[in-house]
Amino acid sequence: MADRLQRKTRLGKLEIRGKFFIRDGAVVSISAVTYGPFPAPTPDHYTEFEQIVKAGFNAIRIYEEPSEELMAAASAHGLMVFAGVHWEWTRVFRGVGCERFFNDAKLRLGDLLEKWGEHEALAGCYVANEIPSDIARWIGPTRVKESLEELIDFCRGIAPEVLIAYSNYPSSEYLEPGNADFTGFNIYLEDRGKFSDYLARLHHLAGDRPVLISEFGMDSKFHGVEKQRETLLWARQEMLDAGLAGMTIFAWSDRWRVGEREVDGWEFGLTDRNGEEKFSLSELGKLGRSEFPMPKMSVIICVYNGADRVWKAIESLNPAVVSYPDYEVIVVDDGSTDGTQELVRNYDFVKLICAEHGGLSKARNMGAEAAAASGGEIFAYTDDDCEVDPDWLYWLAKGYAEQDADAMGGPNIPPTPLDEDEAVVAAAPGAPSHVMLNDRQAEHIPGCTLTVTREAFEAIGGFSEVYRVAGDDVDFCWRLENAGFKIGFHGAAFVWHRRRTSIYRYFKQQKGYGKAEALLMRDHPERFKRGMGASWKGCVYTGAALGAHDGSFIYYGMMGSGAYQQVVTSMMPRRTLNPLFNCWSAKMKLRLAEWLQPKVRRWARWWYSREWAKKIEKAEGKVSDKRGGGEQNVHEEEITLDVEGANARLEWLDKFISQGWSNDHDFPEWDLVKADEKILIAQEVIGDRHWRLKVRLQSKNRNSSTLDAIRDLADYR
Repeated sequence: MADRLQRKTRLGKLEIRGKFFIRDGAVVSISAVTYGPFPAPTPDHYTEFEQIVKAGFNAIRIYEEPSEELMAAASAHGLMVFAGVHWEWTRVFRGVGCERFFNDAKLRLGDLLEKWGEHEALAGCYVANEIPSDIARWIGPTRVKESLEELIDFCRGIAPEVLIAYSNYPSSEYLEPGNADFTGFNIYLEDRGKFSDYLARLHHLAGDRPVLISEFGMDSKFHGVEKQRETLLWARQEMLDAGLAGMTIFAWSDRWRVGEREVDGWEFGLTDRNGEEKFSLSELGKLGRSEFPMPKMSVIICVYNGADRVWKAIESLNPAVVSYPDYEVIVVDDGSTDGTQELVRNYDFVKLICAEHGGLSKARNMGAEAAAASGGEIFAYTDDDCEVDPDWLYWLAKGYAEQDADAMGGPNIPPTPLDEDEAVVAAAPGAPSHVMLNDRQAEHIPGCTLTVTREAFEAIGGFSEVYRVAGDDVDFCWRLENAGFKIGFHGAAFVWHRRRTSIYRYFKQQKGYGKAEALLMRDHPERFKRGMGASWKGCVYTGAALGAHDGSFIYYGMMGSGAYQQVVTSMMPRRTLNPLFNCWSAKMKLRLAEWLQPKVRRWARWWYSREWAKKIEKAEGKVSDKRGGGEQNVHEEEITLDVEGANARLEWLDKFISQGWSNDHDFPEWDLVKADEKILIAQEVIGDRHWRLKVRLQSKNRNSSTLDAIRDLADYR
């Protein structure tokens, strides 16, 4: 036994860096497989983990609290463990009489993390797994999401070095918590195209953080072993090509159980019930990034008096760290007087262009001219206050190869703030943001991560040089769109963008943005409404994960049965304060920024556009809240009934429809309506093959006979 406990690899704790995981300072892609729970007899973990590692996996996901032997075996084989415990998330766990379920969740998660939180093998913890969409509707999406966030904070307080997340799924993606360390998603899509499209969406759903597929698998009993093999291979390849942080295959073995019952109707395992591989598992581990054309990239940085910051941008582009074979770095100094030129000359891989001070757009055009002269096929712009990810150029080239785009960009993410003011600015409104028409096509890419083909750049005449400080990227993207060019987006192509480092500089920047908007109003009057900012066609992404909040407009599908239920919005939530600076004074500064920023920007926009503002179309009427303010003078009652069958909820809804109840759209918070009455039904999973219905009736008539009819329906079986 002593030999079995010897570690093969000393594990460092898993950490987050932008859209990826790192361990011991290096990026690591999670290649995980679910492990158990097993019916008796439990397999020998050392033997199984030897086989798992040989197959190329570096992590396992478990659903019950681990044993001493399992954790020791994981350490011995260098396997990371993503753990979880079961609690009653398939029941109504918040509300009168139900809080015991939520408290039990804290108790079980607390016990898990207090025992194993400091263990080297424990990398992550899921606080729950696939809360059913009808349970979320019953409790309320916002309250469920906030409950998940409460659990995440609770777990983080016990085990701050363990990464905490919720294992979400498409049927209630609006539950994505805002404070998770990464976005975990269970996806069972058997069509390669749809799977690829959904991975692109997950980058946006996650905001700034990594995406880990927390379950994906295929049933070989129904589809056959060869189809299972083929599907798992292309799914892993799509995950790698999408720039996700990893993938978890469900499951390691056909031997697994639910509760105390062994499951024999499905065979998702990579190994059969005798422990034999169904196909050569080493194929999964051999997959790598796809090959594609890698055109010459010309990275262009324009700087004005940026000696205190541009060196970081340059060093992030050092050939020793950048994973791209053919690129150059061009720095255009726009007449600096602080020693910037002397600093840049210290870097032998940088081409320096010195110019008289003429503004940002002029400098960007000079950089493009130099790039074209040296054979650059794509002009890649970033700012002097950015640091690019080592794979930034790789993912941009991947986007160009896949999307037939003429321009391309990715996210810009604030690094860990150095002080309180910087933390406030990172969370304040008015950050440079991408605007998406769909999950892959952008309407706007901010200049800190804007790239464009030489042909498209020359076709529209480059940047308009009237934009000396800001607004040039917006004008550039709109002119690209007007000329018929396509702007693409790759969610893994990110840069670190350190915004203004003081509140004063932040408001000065917002004033500059307002001035730039005034010029945009003159040049693109059709894009504005009088007295308002730019009118975007797409959704503005501002870094936070997309989850429900009070007043959210949610697509549920008819009677809440949609397979993909999403928040419908034109503006993503803003980043929250970094937890390191989430204090009273920072919150007060952030409130000041939220109150004053639109006023500063609006004033600057008005002041500098006085001559042509009258040409802008006036926005008539007021924006109405289609969701309404709730029903008045209504009566609600609830009943609970034991039922048989996993499809009882749908059967009941069909029964009500046959009696004249209806639903005419896909966004209601209630399932069915009849006259002035509304009904909502949720199905709880009480235990193995044991279900219960909860029925909520809202009526303006306290003496409604509907409840009696519901009780009568209980006898229809």
